[in-house]
Amino acid sequence: MKADQRRTARFVALLQQAGRQDCFTAQALMQLQRVIVDERYAASGFRDFQNYVGQSLGPARELIHYVPPKPEDLPALMEGWMTTCRALQAGGVHPVVTAAVAGFGLVFLHPFEDGNGRLHRFLLHHALAAGQFSPAGVIFPVSATMLRQRPRYDAALEVCSREVSLLVEYELDDQGVMRVRGETARFYRYPDLTAQAEALFGFIQDTLRTEMVAELEYLEVFDTARQGLRAVVDMPDRRLELLLRLCMQGKGRLSKAKREQFPELTDAECRQMETIVQAAIVELNPDAAAVDAGGGEMTL
Repeated sequence: MKADQRRTARFVALLQQAGRQDCFTAQALMQLQRVIVDERYAASGFRDFQNYVGQSLGPARELIHYVPPKPEDLPALMEGWMTTCRALQAGGVHPVVTAAVAGFGLVFLHPFEDGNGRLHRFLLHHALAAGQFSPAGVIFPVSATMLRQRPRYDAALEVCSREVSLLVEYELDDQGVMRVRGETARFYRYPDLTAQAEALFGFIQDTLRTEMVAELEYLEVFDTARQGLRAVVDMPDRRLELLLRLCMQGKGRLSKAKREQFPELTDAECRQMETIVQAAIVELNPDAAAVDAGGGEMTL
């Protein structure tokens, strides 16, 4: 498995646990970060160095987008943020508001060298699940919507980061090491996250209108197809799911090689099952062309 695939798999596995544990302690956050990142970059504590979010423009040239708090200010700021998140959850504040404070508050403090963005998105899911805003046992795909609407997502992040970056004075040496001048903790202590909460409401609305509707339609169609296949042959669940998946991959048809995986089925049964899956595909995509009379593949 490639590194990016492992990273995605770890994040999806973590999302399945959203809402089930207390995430707003230093120990819990470090455990979450260790799950998300490569073990070589796992943290044993909050960062003890100055980091920044930037873009390389070439050797010894950086475009700085955001300067997080100084490492010496981080413990008190993190403690304040964690206390606030716990109070919001216990006080019955709207889950979307709590999620905005948890997720965006964390990413603005940037407590780790790696994994801040993924941890920020996980906390959005966690707060929504813990507040019973999203259905139990379902990964509510709001972070996928955010990443697909990257300009809107970046704009929400930049509302705070832009203001802070204008206030912070720093030096960056030729090794990329940053030194922040003066007292800056006050710039991070009481962030106004109104714009981020509003943006999150918008992302959730888009998720409900697109992602969730499409997912429910998909599940409904496939449940119908599954029942239809079982009416032809009462197969074991795993065999039925395999046939359905392979038939979908073939756009409603089993290739010769895949057909050989089901020697117990007659040709007539296979054709009947293919017809059921083809009907499911057309229901999902009404513009799909029907299989031609000569047995050509369905065009989607």
